[in-house]
Amino acid sequence: MKVFGVDIGGSGIKGAPVDLERGELAEERYKVLTPHPATPEAVADGVKEVVDHFGWSGPVGATFPGVVTGGTTRTAANVDKGWIGRDAAAMLTERLCGESGGSPVTLLNDADAAGLAELRFGAGRGRTGTVIVLTFGTGIGSAVFTDGRLVPNSELGHLELHGHDAEKRASTKAKEDEELNWQHWAHRVQKYLAHVEMLFSPELFVIGGGVSRKAEKFLPLIEGISAEIVPAQLQNNAGIVGAAMAAYAARAGEPPAVDGSAAAVPGRASASAGPADRALRSAVDSPVGWPDAGR
Repeated sequence: MKVFGVDIGGSGIKGAPVDLERGELAEERYKVLTPHPATPEAVADGVKEVVDHFGWSGPVGATFPGVVTGGTTRTAANVDKGWIGRDAAAMLTERLCGESGGSPVTLLNDADAAGLAELRFGAGRGRTGTVIVLTFGTGIGSAVFTDGRLVPNSELGHLELHGHDAEKRASTKAKEDEELNWQHWAHRVQKYLAHVEMLFSPELFVIGGGVSRKAEKFLPLIEGISAEIVPAQLQNNAGIVGAAMAAYAARAGEPPAVDGSAAAVPGRASASAGPADRALRSAVDSPVGWPDAGR
């Protein structure tokens, strides 16, 4: 079984069917540019284009670059302010399904989705203590985990650093806009990580987003951080995978089990279930806390 994931970002909207047994994209992802202005209606059209590209009609999980509670988008730092207070999950469901019904859209914060994927399938797998996944792109997204449980909507990219929103100084967009070389940008990232480390004392930083593909250019330049720093293994696909995880778990009716216990998820596959279904539930019911997603 496959589940569809869409990652809505400040610069692009990308998605693909996801094989949740392996935590990998089942097909090459399809991407469209995020419209400007990035109004809810315009972005919904982009999401529909991505989903329609694959002829998909099943469950869809989607990420959003801001705070999401109960399917409602509460902030909009890098998209149009019309998202604030919008029941975005319902809006996207209506745009994708129309009057024909279909599966509702599950919506969650983009960095939370990436973090869920990295802790289940990637660089954070099997790690305990405090783990912070940071996604560098148009802004800086964050997912904070303590012993596998997610603290949703942390939005650490908006910490104040030297009088500025941190993401305005240390995001990938800031690097590109100011034409910073790797050493200069790594110095800014180092200051940001030091600030986050002072506040949370994590054991591990996982650095994600598109820039994780070039980790060798900047991670060796970062010094003075006590926590281990590693690049994301799923790189820029983590949000898509995490969105698909959320959609599957929402369809099952309950969050993934934190401790992996069968009792935690009513309707979980039994011994009589097919091997594919048992394997998929095993993949999703990971020791990872559930975000405040909505559908």
